[in-house]
Amino acid sequence: MQQYLQNKKGLVQNVFDRVYDQYDLMNDFMSLGIHRLWKKNLLNMMNSSPNQKLIDVACGTGDVAKLFLRYVNKSSKITCVDPNKGMIKKGREKLNEFENLNWIISPAEKLPLADNSFDFYTISFGLRNAKNLNKALSEAYRVLKPGGRYFCLEFSKIQNPSLDFIYKNYSKLIPLIGKIVVGEKEPYEYLVKSIESFVNQDELIDLMKKNNFKKCSYKNLSGGIVSIHSGWKI
Repeated sequence: MQQYLQNKKGLVQNVFDRVYDQYDLMNDFMSLGIHRLWKKNLLNMMNSSPNQKLIDVACGTGDVAKLFLRYVNKSSKITCVDPNKGMIKKGREKLNEFENLNWIISPAEKLPLADNSFDFYTISFGLRNAKNLNKALSEAYRVLKPGGRYFCLEFSKIQNPSLDFIYKNYSKLIPLIGKIVVGEKEPYEYLVKSIESFVNQDELIDLMKKNNFKKCSYKNLSGGIVSIHSGWKI
């Protein structure tokens, strides 16, 4: 499934080239810090054990990797993947105390990794930036081991009309916040558009099933502002 915005030449790359240096700060401003609770929910759902291998795609500066290492007492190997060189550079600097991280510059649709390699695949606020959702999902399935589990934390569709009204009006302020905090407005205009145009919860479940995932489910957080989708490779 091709995504229109993301296939405009150089758009997504340009967006993150312009904001990576203030990426973490802006995430805190936009979500009022709640993105940290959403990520903790994701890790709680994973129920991971020491020595299990994780691939974190669209890893940004490594928030999920850092949380995962805390959950497994720093005993697992993690592969952090992001298409943006600046994000990878910031992640390396932020997590330089950890030796068991492998950093790779790559899009979600074409991972330079072997089949059946990982126990968990996570992608947080990155799937909607993929140019082709089916390719991103099929690559996730390919690199997971049999019995491995896929997790996607992503902005979704709010199901309460009152909350949806408040959120949509707040979203109009996000580009202005971006202008004030990082001096850039246009990347956050893209952010709002990408959220609005992304598939809903049930549509993503259908895409996961189409790409061979089993026992697919999702959990809404904050009234559906975001959701966590899960599926198994069996």
